[in-house]
Amino acid sequence: MDGNGRWAKRFGWPRLAGHKKGAESVRRVIRHSPSLGVETLTLYAFSSDNWKRPAEEVNGLMRLLGHFIEKEVTECRANGVRLEFIGRRDRLPSNLVPAIEGAERDTAAGRRLRVRIAIDYSSRDMLLAALRPGADREDISQALGPDVDLLIRTGGEKRLSDFLLWECAYAEFHFTPVAWPDFGERELEAAVSEFRSRERRFGEVYDTTAA
Repeated sequence: MDGNGRWAKRFGWPRLAGHKKGAESVRRVIRHSPSLGVETLTLYAFSSDNWKRPAEEVNGLMRLLGHFIEKEVTECRANGVRLEFIGRRDRLPSNLVPAIEGAERDTAAGRRLRVRIAIDYSSRDMLLAALRPGADREDISQALGPDVDLLIRTGGEKRLSDFLLWECAYAEFHFTPVAWPDFGERELEAAVSEFRSRERRFGEVYDTTAA
């Protein structure tokens, strides 16, 4: 979900205004995803490296996350959306952790769409935590979560930024210059359509000459 701050800067607004606008895109994408056959949606809300940002922006983001969770739980539960949160919780504001736990509990029965929100998330840290003596690929995959089919990066960035490194082993990538606050139903449909047009081989070679 990139480009919030730059989007706000275009209008001469503070960066937090871009993050607030980006929350509206989150709602649009969550509401529209099931109609496109999306079963699991993972959103990168706050990375572990984002703590390096100015305290005013970080505090504003944490408040925004709390407000978002509080407002969305009822709609998510009503629409069969299950909320999960991945990443560390020990560094989050004390009032945010109970909100996260409550949202997960209240939406646990959702089966229409699984929404995973990454907060204070680092894929490298998650990998280190998942590694155990004797662990195999299946063990690590179970500890981390489902494989990614399609990764969408907004705002013109073209890097993973420590996001779902293990899970993206065979993901298809879609890069768009559209900033996250401007990302909506049409952009999501275009990304999914492009994904479905690609041939995914997972390391295999298909015989294109066969009848």
